[in-house]
Amino acid sequence: MASITTLSIDTLTLSIAVGTVAVLGSLFVYLFSKPPFPENAPALTSEAWPVLGSLQFFTERWSFFERARAHSHTGNFSFYAGQWPVVAISGEESRKVFFEHRGLGFAEAYAALLGGQPKSPKDDGNALLGELRNDEGDFSAYFNKRLINMVKGNQLKKNLPLLLADARSALDSLGSSGSTDPFDSIYRMVFQFTMRTVACNDIANDHALLERTLKLYEAIEGTGTPLSIMFPWMPVPAKVKRTYAGAQLYMIFKRVVDGRNQSGIKEDDALQYLMDQGDSVTDIITFVLGALFAGQLNSGINAAWILVYLASKPYWLDRVREEVVSVADRYCPDDSVPLKERLMRVPVEAWEGEFPIIDICLKDSIRLQMSGAAFRKNVSGQDIPLNKHGEVIPKGAYATFAAGDIHYNPEIYSNPDEWDPARYLPERAEDKKQQHACKSGVPSLPTYPQTSTDMRMPRDWLGHRTASMPRHALCQAREQPDSRFLSRLLRRD
Repeated sequence: MASITTLSIDTLTLSIAVGTVAVLGSLFVYLFSKPPFPENAPALTSEAWPVLGSLQFFTERWSFFERARAHSHTGNFSFYAGQWPVVAISGEESRKVFFEHRGLGFAEAYAALLGGQPKSPKDDGNALLGELRNDEGDFSAYFNKRLINMVKGNQLKKNLPLLLADARSALDSLGSSGSTDPFDSIYRMVFQFTMRTVACNDIANDHALLERTLKLYEAIEGTGTPLSIMFPWMPVPAKVKRTYAGAQLYMIFKRVVDGRNQSGIKEDDALQYLMDQGDSVTDIITFVLGALFAGQLNSGINAAWILVYLASKPYWLDRVREEVVSVADRYCPDDSVPLKERLMRVPVEAWEGEFPIIDICLKDSIRLQMSGAAFRKNVSGQDIPLNKHGEVIPKGAYATFAAGDIHYNPEIYSNPDEWDPARYLPERAEDKKQQHACKSGVPSLPTYPQTSTDMRMPRDWLGHRTASMPRHALCQAREQPDSRFLSRLLRRD
């Protein structure tokens, strides 16, 4: 009897063990399995780890891209970023598809490959990782519509005096220490510009609240860790930080919205426009965060880099100085008025169109420093052909384009490692050698005016219009005698 009991217990234990292994195995397959690429997708790179996929995409992105591209006969290749199937794009023909095909969505791609936001896909048996949910598509359309109306309207024009005052105040606060870190001081100034342009004056005017908002924004930006992106369901600490920072931002904007609703006072800013459209606080904060990322990631960094480059290039420094004075003379000829006061009279149309030298200086700063990757997702419901070789971006898959593929191409840009704004002058026009020859992680100063219905245009256009923010910094710095750093940049010795 004892032996029978022992046998029964052993059998039960074995059954539990086998069942546990089966459940865990099934769970592992469910959570970590990756859908196969179809045969007509670009060749799968051999640089991959089990389960994780091509971790090099996160740790050494440009080097990984160069190596994998060199081993592909078309330049395109496929890889897995954790569970995400990704097609990497290279070459003019495929690049044209990447930037122009209407079936490639940017919002859906950045949510997964930059923010690591979890999805709730529905699998129809054909799509890689399922199709986009209706509410995601609806929000993408909402974001585009609001941003188009906001940027096409008078918001930037109305804000210009405040932006210039912000620049003067920020530069005056640098004091007489003789030096500044532009990646801190100028970056913060541009964050204030961006907040005023796409969010609200309440936060832009309150330096303590602005600083808190910036820290929360940076906390969210920093939560895009490889694990949180590759496996968005995984409860990593970054997810907790992201949720906490998002909740804090929500409360900040909710208090502003509630305060306006209770007082009946209306401000003339972007937030008020969104409120007047009847948007929820959740939609408002999601819109603002998206717009902040689109504007700040490019403008904040490049406003600092352009100052660094000008400090090392006296020729271009002199030309920028001459251009600033020339524009000021055009709109306020009275040279008895301080230059910083004359610049206050320059209209927004001039800020956007009458600083060609600063434009090309900024353009080459973008080319050199924005060396990241752009992302798209195939939301067309079918495979998208890439080239004459028959390669496709599979239905439901992601696509990425490394900006260095063209920004560092010596066949397009001579001495590509050198900062040289002259490469954009008409006699050289190196950026016109190929289509889309100046592209950053988000296209920067390109060719979209004729495609106003393009779903990528709003974010591209935002980058173009907020590119005037570094000009505000440069031109206002011209008359800041208390900062020897900026004095060296924009005054004669």
